[in-house]
Amino acid sequence: MNTLTIGSKGLEVTQLQRFLAKISPLFVDGDFGDNTERALMAYQRSAGLVADGIAGPKTLARIFGASDPKHLSQADLQAAADELGVDLPAVMAVNNVESRGTGFLPNGKPVILFERHIMYRRLAASEQPELAENVDAFAERYPAIVSQRPGGYAGGSAEHQRLATAKQISTDCAIESASWGLFQIMGFHWQALGYESAADFEACMCRSEREQLMAFVRFIKLDSSLHIALRNHRWADFAKRYNGPAFKRNNYDRRLAEAFAKFTAIEAA
Repeated sequence: MNTLTIGSKGLEVTQLQRFLAKISPLFVDGDFGDNTERALMAYQRSAGLVADGIAGPKTLARIFGASDPKHLSQADLQAAADELGVDLPAVMAVNNVESRGTGFLPNGKPVILFERHIMYRRLAASEQPELAENVDAFAERYPAIVSQRPGGYAGGSAEHQRLATAKQISTDCAIESASWGLFQIMGFHWQALGYESAADFEACMCRSEREQLMAFVRFIKLDSSLHIALRNHRWADFAKRYNGPAFKRNNYDRRLAEAFAKFTAIEAA
């Protein structure tokens, strides 16, 4: 099924409404409106899911299939908010806007994006002469994996094929050159984030979305300005530091503010 949210219409919405109507009064009309959203959030809370009113892959899997222990829960988001000393709607807004909805691919592997220009930099900065001295040779032989320019993305599970090829050159540099999980934390942060090794970071990202969320928490705590922006709901400042100077191109600040307002209203209801 497709992700269903406010404005969705059709048979899939009807199927969702029929399920929700068994739990709480709901008119089944195939139109995802405010009442459907409220009924869905009530179900999500009762099921321990992230209560965002969006019927995405994880919520639909719980309703129509089987739940996955790797998936993020509302309790995980509350724990992250407590750890950061921020309110829950702020963390929920970031999860809603900055994450890609799921931290894992259908094959069970974590979502990653391999960055060939980072691979070039990690190899060039390596303390192993056989890597640093041959970085341009690697770039010539593997231009999709090692390059001074960004790009070469394959998407989805094919990114793991790129990672596997990069690991043939250097396992650590390859892990460090990918962004991982729900919040796309770059692997080269592993040491600053307190992981024992690049391999330890990778193992945690493969374990669960909760581990991916905890990496995000560690990342926020490293940057006091980012942390303050999140705590004070300064979304433009947060988006600029988290997404880069081009954040306005994707309206990250506006989307964060809107999601925060939505989840704040839900908490107050």
